[in-house]
Amino acid sequence: METETATPWLTEAEQCAWRTHLEVNRLLTHQLEKDLQPFGLTMNDYEILVNLSESAELRMRMSDLASATMQSKSRLSHQITRMENAGLVRRENCESDRRGLYAVLTEDGLATMKRVAPHHVASVRRHFIDLISPEALEELHKSLSPIADHLRGQRRN
Repeated sequence: METETATPWLTEAEQCAWRTHLEVNRLLTHQLEKDLQPFGLTMNDYEILVNLSESAELRMRMSDLASATMQSKSRLSHQITRMENAGLVRRENCESDRRGLYAVLTEDGLATMKRVAPHHVASVRRHFIDLISPEALEELHKSLSPIADHLRGQRRN
């Protein structure tokens, strides 16, 4: 029988930081979702619109979009179907790969993005950016970057 390596419990300070991070993440995500509701969008919808609006020719391969939004291909397919029904995106065949599909931002999708983005940015400012000093924001970025880099590496494995 293998012996397990004892993992040290979190210190009080570590546990406090971890739980505060979890709470802020949940509360902020909930608030940003709530602020998108008047536009009939979810955070997933908005993230897809952002990715497509920032990509060349306002299109992405579905597999790349699934990876960028950290969704399974199946879940993304359902999401894109809902967004197609709303007129925000359409699917197009990939000429270089008959099995591949593109998600393409429609004119209505781009107009929606342009209309909603200022409100979303205002929400991010009101509930996050403006509550932190520029120095603390810079320190937060420095502190979180190694974690993001580590987790991005884990996704590739």
